[in-house]
Amino acid sequence: MSRQRATAGLGLIVLAAVAVAFPLVFSSPVITNYAVYALIFVAVVSAWNVFSGFSGYISLGHAVFFGSGAYTVGIAARDWHVNGVSVFALLPLAAVVGAVIAVPFGLVALRVRRHTFIVITIAVFFIFQLMAANFSFTGGSVGVAAPFLPWNPTSFNDHFYYITLGCAVAAIVIAVLVRRSRFGLQLRAIRDDEDRARGLGVRTMKVKLTAFVLSATVAGLVGGVWFLYLTQVQPPSGYDPLFDLSLVLMAFLGGLGTISGPVLGALVIEPGQLYLTIRYTNGYLSEILLGALFLLIALFVPRGIVPTAGEWVGRLRTRGRPAVAPVPAQASAPAPSEASEAPAKEARR
Repeated sequence: MSRQRATAGLGLIVLAAVAVAFPLVFSSPVITNYAVYALIFVAVVSAWNVFSGFSGYISLGHAVFFGSGAYTVGIAARDWHVNGVSVFALLPLAAVVGAVIAVPFGLVALRVRRHTFIVITIAVFFIFQLMAANFSFTGGSVGVAAPFLPWNPTSFNDHFYYITLGCAVAAIVIAVLVRRSRFGLQLRAIRDDEDRARGLGVRTMKVKLTAFVLSATVAGLVGGVWFLYLTQVQPPSGYDPLFDLSLVLMAFLGGLGTISGPVLGALVIEPGQLYLTIRYTNGYLSEILLGALFLLIALFVPRGIVPTAGEWVGRLRTRGRPAVAPVPAQASAPAPSEASEAPAKEARR
């Protein structure tokens, strides 16, 4: 175990060094643009996974928080006449707005179960998209422009690379802390059997709403960063239905409910989608391929790359010998009912 921890620690150090040195090695603005967008989606899909991956409630409305965070920064900067790098002080406001929207949203949507929850998130998403397109303070179909940042154009992408890298690392750390906590255990108990978790004392509504608000907070913050990088937000881009579908595909590709799975999915899908959009004149080619990829994942790797690869590695390691050491004869196995209720009991504690 100590050797495994040492190897994991060394791997994290190497990964951190590669991430920090990336814009120094690949200085092309095109490549750093790919990296910035990939890190934006790493942060958002990790936050999405904290709620949807751990609880089992698939949300197709996180673009509401992402777009609202972008509009919040733009409207506040415009009305309060905030210019230059001081506009980054408005990012916490974007996170607060995401959390505030998530409270009534969650109180309504989380009263129903998973399939109906998906429908409600889609309905709320379209409500926000229509409001952004028709309200005057959002700029209508024109949208809102970002204030000018006095940065050298040659290093503009590099600045945002490190900003989005910080957001991605923070989102991943939050996901790790939640998964290892009693709160994360309660979320997984809800995902496995919500009725049993409630019967064993888990306050399911409170736990789901807390995870929903936490996820929305990060999405709102990253939406503000995305707005400053893109320099404008409009209803079709701020509230994009493909945004939520991309999050779902990224999580399912890598492994829903894992830590590294959604990160891997974002690092694969988003750069690939950007490349296809720039490389080919057909603007719908990337969407067609995303749909085909989703079908392939559902058919051949429904659990995702990370869990499936872990199973393959486990089979290779245990080939020719039992995967689990035999239990001594004198040891008594727990009753089946006690074994099945153990995770939920631990979550209640």
